[in-house]
Amino acid sequence: MSAGDVILIPNRSDNYIYLVRCAQTGTTAVVDPGDAGPVIAELEKRHWDLDLILNTHHHNDHTGGNAGLQDRYKARLIGPDAESGKIEGLDDTVFEGDTVKIGLLLGEVIDVPGHTSGHIAFYFPDIQALFSGDSLFALGCGRLFEGTPEQMWHSLCKLRRLPDDTQIYCGHEYTQSNARFAVTIEPDNAPLQARAVAIDTLRAAGRPTIPSIMAAEKDTNPFLRADQAGIAAKLGMTHASPEAVFAEIRSRKDRF
Repeated sequence: MSAGDVILIPNRSDNYIYLVRCAQTGTTAVVDPGDAGPVIAELEKRHWDLDLILNTHHHNDHTGGNAGLQDRYKARLIGPDAESGKIEGLDDTVFEGDTVKIGLLLGEVIDVPGHTSGHIAFYFPDIQALFSGDSLFALGCGRLFEGTPEQMWHSLCKLRRLPDDTQIYCGHEYTQSNARFAVTIEPDNAPLQARAVAIDTLRAAGRPTIPSIMAAEKDTNPFLRADQAGIAAKLGMTHASPEAVFAEIRSRKDRF
């Protein structure tokens, strides 16, 4: 029996919201509810209550449903301490190294600044699940709205150290466009080419590409591979630092 379940809820044009439920206690959390309506519908369909709301960062497409869910379920809202002034209604704030409990599921808080200055991620080892918000995407990473390339590179390196079987539940369905960009950085990467074809097949069938797996990201995501000599050479940056190579990849993606 699995220690817990993760339920993917599509929202808006390309957002994902996640329900996380402890199998033993029935305790249920929602991660990054951009809107309350889809969450309420899913909870009612399953006859579940809601105990916790977890936010990775302050953007409205990840927090817009907080108030409605708090009002309806009296759920406790937890978010990054560094963004406490930007998220209304927080009951608890967390720092890197803190633990979030969903019943018997223990989640590790990881600071991952870059997309926003106080962005965090939640890693639950018992269900091999990383909720990365808009830091790490399948084949991509978030835009640098508040942080620096150096911050984001070091944040991604933290996540890259998680086990290969980690399932990555990110905030958006950007994978197909990310794949089209990734092959411009590593056109000779055979696993990437195969993955791009598989992604096109999934999307043509209307199926999500999430979760992705950390092992695949290490092999194919250019933003996790900025310290690979072949990528630096392809970009004409053979002697550059990984931070500089990452910055160049991010700049190219912004213009893609």
